[in-house]
Amino acid sequence: MAYEWDMNAAAREFRRALDLRPTYATGHQYYGYLLTAEGRLPARFVWKDDDCVVFLSNRPLRPGHCLVVPRSEVDHWIDLEPSLLCHLAETSQAIGRAQMAGFKPERIGVMLAGLEVPHCHFHVVPIRGLHDLDFGNQDPDPDPKAMDGAAQTIRSELRKLGYAQVSD
Repeated sequence: MAYEWDMNAAAREFRRALDLRPTYATGHQYYGYLLTAEGRLPARFVWKDDDCVVFLSNRPLRPGHCLVVPRSEVDHWIDLEPSLLCHLAETSQAIGRAQMAGFKPERIGVMLAGLEVPHCHFHVVPIRGLHDLDFGNQDPDPDPKAMDGAAQTIRSELRKLGYAQVSD
């Protein structure tokens, strides 16, 4: 189901929950995801439009790994409105084209797992093989300069492809 969330109230509730249980790692992860998607935490955004945002994963499977996230709160991809699902797929395709041009991978992998956080999002990943889509291979501490370079590569390629939704 899709919900119109009161993001300020959600942030207050996350903070309250974390005050009650400061060691709750999953709560910290969800709260960080909420703040990132809302643009309230630093992230390497490469795309912004009225319906979604795209930013680099902070635990990338491969260089250039992006998350395509709807602005509306939808937990499971099967609950997306068809028009939003289509928009997310088209955005993922645009990101994939930029990744293909900029990183020259074998393929671009797309995954909707939905287990990491309770919010629908597409993973768009430049891959060499299926093993590159294994979450056990996430980089927990990527080099910030490499991440900045990957974001710049994607933005540059999106501009070359004529997309106005590029976000710096």
